[in-house]
Amino acid sequence: MHVEFGVLGPVAAWDETAEPLALKGPRHRAVLARLLIARRRVVPVARLVEDLWGARPPADAVGTVRTFVAGLRRALEPARAPRTPSRLLVTEGPGYALRAAPDRVDAWCFERAAASSADEPPAQAVATLTGALELWRGPAYADFAEEPWARAERSRLTELRLSTVERRAEAQLALGAAAEAVPDLDAHVAEHPWREDAWQLLALALYRSGRQADALSVLRRARRTLREQLGVEPGPRLRRTEEDILRHADHLDPGPADTAAQVWAQATAAYDSTVPSRARTRLESTAGLMRDLAVTGGGGLEAARRHRAAAVAAAEQLGDPELTARVIGAYDVPAIWTRSDDLAQADLLVGAAERTLRLLPPTAHDASRARLLATIAVESRGTPPADGGSARAHQAAHQAEQIARRVNDATLLLFALNGVFMQTFERAGLADRRDTIGAEIMTVAAHHGLFTYEVLGCLIRLQSHGAKGDFTGADRYAAAADALSERHELPLVPVFTTWYRALRTAATEPLPRAESAYREAAKTLDGSGMPGLENGLLPLALLSLQVSHGAPVVFDAHADWGPYGPWVRPLLLLSEGCDQDAVRLLRSVPSPPRDLLYEALWCLLARAAVAVGDRALMRRAHTALEPARDELAGAGSGLLTVGPVAVHLDALADALSRP
Repeated sequence: MHVEFGVLGPVAAWDETAEPLALKGPRHRAVLARLLIARRRVVPVARLVEDLWGARPPADAVGTVRTFVAGLRRALEPARAPRTPSRLLVTEGPGYALRAAPDRVDAWCFERAAASSADEPPAQAVATLTGALELWRGPAYADFAEEPWARAERSRLTELRLSTVERRAEAQLALGAAAEAVPDLDAHVAEHPWREDAWQLLALALYRSGRQADALSVLRRARRTLREQLGVEPGPRLRRTEEDILRHADHLDPGPADTAAQVWAQATAAYDSTVPSRARTRLESTAGLMRDLAVTGGGGLEAARRHRAAAVAAAEQLGDPELTARVIGAYDVPAIWTRSDDLAQADLLVGAAERTLRLLPPTAHDASRARLLATIAVESRGTPPADGGSARAHQAAHQAEQIARRVNDATLLLFALNGVFMQTFERAGLADRRDTIGAEIMTVAAHHGLFTYEVLGCLIRLQSHGAKGDFTGADRYAAAADALSERHELPLVPVFTTWYRALRTAATEPLPRAESAYREAAKTLDGSGMPGLENGLLPLALLSLQVSHGAPVVFDAHADWGPYGPWVRPLLLLSEGCDQDAVRLLRSVPSPPRDLLYEALWCLLARAAVAVGDRALMRRAHTALEPARDELAGAGSGLLTVGPVAVHLDALADALSRP
């Protein structure tokens, strides 16, 4: 049987049907109260005797305590078989302990709720604190008010209750519900007139309710009460509040940011109370919220990624493909980096999109199909060329683009073009093609006020101009992206623009200054929520510096090269004098992934191939890199470069020309 215990009022216990349990006389209840105060810890019998009878206990006090305990056990566990040990009121060592579950004692539930509300938004905090205060049936341990052993716990809980009343009022004020806070605060100060914070909150609530005269009257009443009952003058906070009310200080009314928070809190509270928890509308709203959450910063991006997968799975379980298509397609978050942050989740999303495409009825809207196709294209970024998924992703990108242009939907077109961008890596040297895509994205996005996509267009053009060595043009797009980021609160954008400026430093300034710039840029990755970008990037950037500046390869033996290890390791082995190991490794190394670092990684392989005389690999590298002869290798990433592709091609050609 589950037993609930109550101490926020007279000490009581109830069974699972909420029926009160017969706890017999006051001594039985005192033992129960004393064990509850101990919070699951053992209370020695000697201590129980002292607490129950003081300095002069009866001769049979220990036996009497055991009788009380036996009576309590029968009341709390009536179904327990004779001579079987109690699982609730246990004997342990020199005494007894009540092993009540943490969620079965009202005082413990109250404390937990009061603590959890500190991290909640105002609307939720008001609900949590109201529920916590409703647990109180009267003064804590009301039937043991005079007992010394209960005094400290009663005082602690009472103080916590009073501060909870005030914290709820603060949350109501933050929510914009000043008028609702007034009645409880008025009763609160009448019962506890020494609490200056409560007087200040009441005055503020009245002022924000448009009752300035009443607010000033309350402050005068507070001054009089404090003088007459406590013999003290009001503290500086109360005096300052009175002065502020008299001069209508701006900070007494919520500012724009506070107003926005109030609107959000009120709207979400209304949504929670009116939209059924199982409603399909709620699922679609969640998908839209994840889209907005993803651009708020690293934590938001990680949370959006996690909840997005759950939302898609929930939609599929409902068996409505059109709903699933809307939930999947709602996440049209611009993507600039060509390596997925979560490959396993990307596979799941592509699979869900493909299944949904097959299940959509012929009457389904074309836009739904296009969003699924664009999702496939974006989430399939970095798919190996040998994988059939690469051809499918390329096809899906262009199908989505065709539909978007046909239905004349700007937002859909931008999503589709993002997918097309992700699929423009079938060979090296395609910076100009990507620049054309970025230019259209910028134009369409600016025309329709879609600022997140306008940023995407800026970053694509930054990358493309960087690949061509046009740092003046790239600077222009970096500045435009930063301006949009600041205006629209997009904290992840500076990650890319800071790394671009480190790249520019690497390409135009001495090695020590460039290395310092990269180490500073790496700090922006902390907490960015983009492991697909972060993993191995700093070591690769530092290696690229050494290669592009013609310096000896020196590396940290403990560096994490992330996904770039297969194409970096041959050079590292050569730098350690392990030439034969490098030769063996180069024989089996795969071609680099077709993404923004394709040319850079091929150049690293080419350098190793020349060093060991691997003519087959040199020819492969030359063929792969030739279309990008006029580009800076890797600079199309907007992050790093190993120097002009032409330099590496010339080195390959020279090596191949020798016997």
